[in-house]
Amino acid sequence: MKLTHAPLARIALASLFAIAGTAAQAQQPTYKIAYIDPLSGPFANVGELMLMHTQYAIEDINAKGGVLGGMKLQLLQFDSKLSAQESQSALQAAIDQGAKAIVTGGSGSSVVTALVLAVARWNQRNPGKELIVLNHSSIDPEMTGKGCSFWHFQTEANTAMKMKALANYIKKTPDVKKVYLLNQDYAHGKQWASYGRQLVGLARPDIQFVGETLHPIGRVKDFAPYIANIKQSGADSVITGNWGQDMTLLQKAAGDAGYNLRYFNHSAGSVPGTVTAVSQAKTGQLTWVAEWHPGQADTPKVDALAKAYKAKTGKDFLAPRIDLTPRLLAAAITKAGSADTVKVARALEDLSFDSVVGPVRMRGEDHQLLLPQVVNTIAPVDGKAVKTGWEGTNYGFRTDAVYTGNELAQGTDCKMVRP
Repeated sequence: MKLTHAPLARIALASLFAIAGTAAQAQQPTYKIAYIDPLSGPFANVGELMLMHTQYAIEDINAKGGVLGGMKLQLLQFDSKLSAQESQSALQAAIDQGAKAIVTGGSGSSVVTALVLAVARWNQRNPGKELIVLNHSSIDPEMTGKGCSFWHFQTEANTAMKMKALANYIKKTPDVKKVYLLNQDYAHGKQWASYGRQLVGLARPDIQFVGETLHPIGRVKDFAPYIANIKQSGADSVITGNWGQDMTLLQKAAGDAGYNLRYFNHSAGSVPGTVTAVSQAKTGQLTWVAEWHPGQADTPKVDALAKAYKAKTGKDFLAPRIDLTPRLLAAAITKAGSADTVKVARALEDLSFDSVVGPVRMRGEDHQLLLPQVVNTIAPVDGKAVKTGWEGTNYGFRTDAVYTGNELAQGTDCKMVRP
């Protein structure tokens, strides 16, 4: 009888080991990251793009072993609905689900600022359960200036850095003579206008600022009246922080009016649909600033990443800094040797990282990442300066100037309060 049942006993024992192994695997700790950005509404395409870049990086980190000897990163997804209130509701849900880090940036500076303040309040009241915020796209300098927080890390060049790059370029562009300021009516739109007046004015004291308007963000369906006002002012150029549909509809209105304007912008060229809008308008030159642009020469590391990303997702790669954000976090966890939030935050301070766009450093005094910036213009393919079309058009990106993070670094008013 014992011999007869021995195989069954071994099978039962093996099954128990398999179940126990599966349970242990299921209970293996993960490091949860909450993505909070717009996944519905007028800027849903922006949020989806940012989500896909974040997800790709996390999956790549996990495929290479994760962190701390096998701990995997897990991405939780929440729709900010471009609202401070919705973002804070999402934050609470993320906390309830065990998140230790927030990745955000596409909801606008005012929303992200509210989120950072909410995280700071939570952390103060809940020692041992802290979170950090990694902000890849909201670039109000106040967030790493007077409003800085130990719990907030900026992985994109801020407004002042980007405007300094544009001002340096405009200084060498004599056909820019009369400038109109058209911006979205929220914190960052106002900052973009303010830094435009200040830094471009310093670089080119001869430039005339001929008008200024703020408009509701994401709610204007026809920019024709705004274009009419700009034309009446006699402007040849517009400093605008518009992005998403606010930029594409602005391009359409100017094209319909046959108004050949120059636009100076922070990051609109990286948003899907912008190149198409410029190509359809057939007038105007949109110059913007980013850490990289598609078709940029001599960027083999980004080119390889873009190729792998396209192969896996079927989508075009546009924003190295968003891919970089979870990688910086993983590097900090490794440096700290711990998933403890305070230790990870301290490891992020002054962290140097060899990224696909070159060496970057997270400045310790204000948590501002110093990374390169490329001034570039959406322009027709000419086989020389622009070799590749984008979004199925005959328009691509022309490199105008390249600056290091150190060249664009500004002083800071941050007085960091550390735990």
